[in-house]
Amino acid sequence: MPAVSQHQSALLDWYDQHARQLPWRYAPGHPADAYRVWLSEIMLQQTTVASVIPYFLAFTQRWPRVEALAETPIETVLEAWAGLGYYARARNLHACARAVSLDHGGQFPSDFDALRALPGIGDYTAAAIRAIAFGQPAVVVDGNIERIMSRLARIEAALPKAKAAIRAEAARRAPDQRCGDYAQALMDLGAGICLPKAPRCAACPLAFECQALRDGGPELASQYPRRQPKKAKPTRYGAALWLSDPQGRIFVRRRPERGLLASMLEIPSTDWHEDPAMITDPDWLGLEWQRQDGEIKHTFTHFHLRLELWQARLPQNASSVFLDQLHADRDARWVAPAALADLGLPTLMQKVAAVALHA
Repeated sequence: MPAVSQHQSALLDWYDQHARQLPWRYAPGHPADAYRVWLSEIMLQQTTVASVIPYFLAFTQRWPRVEALAETPIETVLEAWAGLGYYARARNLHACARAVSLDHGGQFPSDFDALRALPGIGDYTAAAIRAIAFGQPAVVVDGNIERIMSRLARIEAALPKAKAAIRAEAARRAPDQRCGDYAQALMDLGAGICLPKAPRCAACPLAFECQALRDGGPELASQYPRRQPKKAKPTRYGAALWLSDPQGRIFVRRRPERGLLASMLEIPSTDWHEDPAMITDPDWLGLEWQRQDGEIKHTFTHFHLRLELWQARLPQNASSVFLDQLHADRDARWVAPAALADLGLPTLMQKVAAVALHA
């Protein structure tokens, strides 16, 4: 099909000259390491390249092979992941490393279905690993590629309904050779040229076939992919509980193994409610809590969070029963304020500490 061949040639010629230099990427035409491809793809989910690079370098220095990552306790992996967010990715990362190590002899499979069966690997990640690490034909479609295909074919349906048509366009254009380079070329094109707003159409190697550009210029192209109006995120409210002992150390504990921020260390808080009227003065442990100035603001995938800050100090003569009640929490500990930064606290808890230490 001449049009498809021209599309592939134009894109790959551009990539050979303009490929981004990334720590997980090999030069055009060279095979990549499946472990590094997998690790980078998991980290890049809902996270920018600039944010991922230092984490990727730290992970690969600390765990250069998948077996080393598999042998590491999940708590250590979560602490190394702290700040990247979406912590279910880190738990799946660890589970996948264990599965590859135990069930596949430390080697990632190249088969799409076998990849897809691994924890945390969906259709996109399986296709990306198959194409980039093994050079096998695969239909790789991430957010950047959705944008490119919807503009090339001027797909009018709104996401998510448009996904089937977008995938069909991507499949029609996908090559049988240089599969990894082609997939990464599309990613680079979306990251630097076919931007969500103000696309750089004059510099695009695929401008010759872009229907949105032809029909209305960059202004029209920027309206694709079509999207349904976003629903407003709700806001939840609560209170962070900053408890210190007579030596000035701060109480932290590990969250439950399931749910939001599972298995991460936390500064305790009350329950979070959408009705701020439900937030009353805390009575945790029967201590005298004092409201402090400042508010902690954080946004999760599905809601905004606003936390008040309350502080209390453990009595000098606290009974052993009282202390046993505190330490019944999983992995509870007292930590000097200066050492909090070394715990790998999730971003929300880092914000709590920052407000408390400057209150």
